Amino acid sequence: MISKTKIRTPPSGARAAPSPRRVGVARALSKLGVASRTVAAQWVRAGRVAVNGKIVHDPETPVVLERDRLDVDERPVRAAEMRYVMLNKPRGLVTTARDEQGRATVYSCFSDRRDHGLAPVGRLDKASEGLLFFTNDTAWANRLLDPGRHLPKVYHVQIDSHADEGQLNRMRDGVRLEDRSVLRVSAVRVLRGGDKNSWLEIVLYEGKNRQIRRLLEVLEIGVLRLVRVAVGPVKLGTLAKGQSRALTAGELNAVNSASSGRIDEK
Repeated sequence: MISKTKIRTPPSGARAAPSPRRVGVARALSKLGVASRTVAAQWVRAGRVAVNGKIVHDPETPVVLERDRLDVDERPVRAAEMRYVMLNKPRGLVTTARDEQGRATVYSCFSDRRDHGLAPVGRLDKASEGLLFFTNDTAWANRLLDPGRHLPKVYHVQIDSHADEGQLNRMRDGVRLEDRSVLRVSAVRVLRGGDKNSWLEIVLYEGKNRQIRRLLEVLEIGVLRLVRVAVGPVKLGTLAKGQSRALTAGELNAVNSASSGRIDEK
């Protein structure tokens, strides 16, 4: 008599275990906090990275972080300690690791070589100053840059005139550009004024390229200085220009709490 094998069926509603997620090896190294994705890709192309003992040259070579072994320069890769740093960016520096035009970059402010492996969270243009975050935690950076979670960014802007209430209202209401896009601020107020110029405090939630400068240009207002003084609950404070420091545990917790929900869900 031939016995029949009983086939076990999963209980109703049960789900199969999800397949391990594959990511490109350069992105995997970035997720581990070893290097930025750009730098990691350069390592891969240079033949410095091995996956399960085999050298790879394509930064998009798929790997599973929980399973595959990664080596850089024949040394096993371990997840780096996650670091969160704030910099008071001086005017005249570009926010990039390497500039094709040979201009000085924000990394010239860091004397600790470990800081050169951190990536900026967003950017400030060359002529702008103030608070800029750096981290090797790509998930944290992506959460802060998510348009639905954007933390308010506060800027102090010195202009070459005295803005009247009509101009302030236009900043709040927004101006439409030739390409049909709209530039506006979330809030604006006059901080103080001098004989020929004044300072505004501007709050933004969105992060369009050179948003404040482009908006004020439309209104025929010249920008003399633009300083970011706060990102969410973290303030620039007394940090000297060109200096950096690690975020305190309290600051990090406050940022994480403020960015935990999406603006469009409120």
